[in-house]
Amino acid sequence: MTFEEIKTKLKNYTIGIAGAGGLGSNCAVALARVGIGKIIISDFDIVYESNLNRQYFFKDQIGLRKVDALKENIKRINPEINVIDNNIKLNENNIVEIYKDCDIIVEAFDLAEMKKMLIETCLSELPEIPVIIGSGMAGWGKNNAIKFRQNENLYICGDEKSEIADNNPPLAPRVGIVANMQANTVLEILLSKK
Repeated sequence: MTFEEIKTKLKNYTIGIAGAGGLGSNCAVALARVGIGKIIISDFDIVYESNLNRQYFFKDQIGLRKVDALKENIKRINPEINVIDNNIKLNENNIVEIYKDCDIIVEAFDLAEMKKMLIETCLSELPEIPVIIGSGMAGWGKNNAIKFRQNENLYICGDEKSEIADNNPPLAPRVGIVANMQANTVLEILLSKK
């Protein structure tokens, strides 16, 4: 399949991204570069200087809402993409309404309880939509530990072990690997459809 054929196919799909931090911003940019037609992004946070070590934002965007800054960055990469940005904290009550028309949902949260809530909500309320999560990307090195696993309509990217801590922070290389693995999984699912 040529790149033009890939872009032609991908422009018909909608991807939901829950979280616009390290995973979400990097995954969204990867998808923008290959021509996904529509991206729905939800986050309630702003860009902090401390985010710049792993998130796809720039120094002059510090203080902006993450969804606004990410939408701006995506539009600079590919102005044809339809970006829907929701400055909102996701919960069991709004996830279904926001993501019900997506072809795939990408989980991109920092907190374990938010990941769990999104996974449980999607699997029970939107079981037909594949969910791609990131689990285990803190620290550095250990490239061979990062893997992919599928459990029915749940796709897991990461080492599934490394917990974020003060002495094991999330850094751009491993976060980027997992975010791009999530984007690659999106492509694998969509491009295998007839």
